[in-house]
Amino acid sequence: MIEELNFEIDAVEESMQAAIEHLERELTNVRAGKANPSMLRSVFVEYYGANTPLNQVANLSVEDARTLIIKPWDKKMLSIIERAIFGANLGFTPQNNGEIIRINLPQMTQERRRKLAKQVKGIGETAKIAVRKARGEGNTGIKALVKEGLSEDMGKDGQERVQNLTKTYSGKIDVLVTAKEKEIMSL
Repeated sequence: MIEELNFEIDAVEESMQAAIEHLERELTNVRAGKANPSMLRSVFVEYYGANTPLNQVANLSVEDARTLIIKPWDKKMLSIIERAIFGANLGFTPQNNGEIIRINLPQMTQERRRKLAKQVKGIGETAKIAVRKARGEGNTGIKALVKEGLSEDMGKDGQERVQNLTKTYSGKIDVLVTAKEKEIMSL
């Protein structure tokens, strides 16, 4: 029975870790004012009949804090990449000079920064909901193990371990959200 309890707690921790990893991916998509190639992660282009991520057909780099450079490996892809960026509706205006595509990110207003900070809080709250859901599922599993013959004390210890995991992962979420908010408001 102890093995089942440990398995249940490990499953809870895996779910919580997955929530953190998802949060980190979501936060990289929130534009903080600095140019970052990951901003173009959602852009796909038609390449030899396949829908291909932009970073697999071009070199993405940062020229300065507010400028992204896209240098396709095949110059015929310039117009296709440009259309894909427009189609992704990211709020960027690509500039094609025949060699590379340059994206200048506009300076963010204070109002836009506040909206982004609010969006980041919402993303963080969604991650906390996922952590609490994992806690609930873990506690339900532990209660089922107690009904199957696990001692009450072991069940309580298991629930306490799950609660400690919940506190730990909620704290990690708070740290990530606070850091992203600070980044957004400071640039």
